[in-house]
Amino acid sequence: MRKTNENLDTASGYRIAMIMLGIAVTPVLLSSSSLGNQLSGPELIKVVGIGGFILAIIASITICVGEKARLPTYGIVKYPFGEQGAVAINILMAISLFGWIAVTANMFGHSVHDLLAPYIDLPVPLLVALGCVIFVCSTAFGFAVLGKVAQFAVPVIAFMLCYILYVATHGEPIVVETLSSMNTGVAISSVVGTIIVLVATLPDFGSFVHNRKHALIASVLTFFVIYPLLYWAGAMPSALTGQGSLLGAMAMFGAVLPAALLLIFATVTGNAGNMFQGTLVVSTLLARFPKWQITIALGVLAAIVGSMDIMAWFIPFLLFLGIATPPVAGIYIADFFMYRRGGYDEALLASEPKVKVLTFVAWIIGSLVGFMTVNGVFTLTTIPSVDSILVACICYMVLSRVGGAKKVTA
Repeated sequence: MRKTNENLDTASGYRIAMIMLGIAVTPVLLSSSSLGNQLSGPELIKVVGIGGFILAIIASITICVGEKARLPTYGIVKYPFGEQGAVAINILMAISLFGWIAVTANMFGHSVHDLLAPYIDLPVPLLVALGCVIFVCSTAFGFAVLGKVAQFAVPVIAFMLCYILYVATHGEPIVVETLSSMNTGVAISSVVGTIIVLVATLPDFGSFVHNRKHALIASVLTFFVIYPLLYWAGAMPSALTGQGSLLGAMAMFGAVLPAALLLIFATVTGNAGNMFQGTLVVSTLLARFPKWQITIALGVLAAIVGSMDIMAWFIPFLLFLGIATPPVAGIYIADFFMYRRGGYDEALLASEPKVKVLTFVAWIIGSLVGFMTVNGVFTLTTIPSVDSILVACICYMVLSRVGGAKKVTA
């Protein structure tokens, strides 16, 4: 039976929170601006507060599952999906993580290019490759180095974001005559959906945390306290100017340089975390290769793909894959509370089906519900990712009983 081992090389809740925030800041900066130019100040505060509360609840559960199992997400899914069935889920997650690594590398290259353009015209592919070297160096030497990168970079990002917020709020007033309105439910969905894939894969970090207390500290500090503040700060310049991007908003205040530097630091910390998670999942598919070799291979491939002009269709494809990830969390959460509260028994896998078909049925149903609610076919909670988690969780609870799953914990 695999249980928490106090002697593992683990990290504090604070350090885990720094790593998670480093990953979260890039999608926050990209999505918060579109929210800021469609909500008033009080409504914005309400939306990010509710969204952070929802994320903190889900994150507290998923990270504690990882703390209990001492396994990454890709090891945990073997139990509800079967050893061979989990391969399909791992491939899906590997494609999604690699895609975001390439997209973020592309963003790094273009951000640096725009920053240096007045002084020197370097080719974007060269800058993308440089970014990938930085990402690999931040990841290939293990979790400890990743933590140190985050501990240095995240406070710098926070300082620059505070400076940007100060400039925006103390600059020459800009009156936005009309704001396009956004429904509160849709806005909360945006706050939750921006980072739900990270929340769904938090066992990757829960497996490294000291204990359950530190796991809860990490989840609450990250998603209930700091994430809403980051989202609010990232949205305010657009709320004041009506611009749909952070760079566009800060250009109206004559402060493009700090915004560009902020995006560059954010892509470094974000992609280091993506690379870490990508290495974990690919290592389950290519177990014979050392993890550092997998990290380097991901960096080389990301440099190649990130240099291509494919982002226009690639990002929608990744968003589509993102719909399929939250239901996986709903399934392993249900599996944990029903069968694994006493721990994860690796010996049990040999006696269970290699592919658990009914689990895939639950996953498909959850994914379909998420796809339909995100496209407005019908509405449940108004938050598609939460809809898919809840539906997959309930379906698994019912179907696993129908399929005669064995209870393995007291």
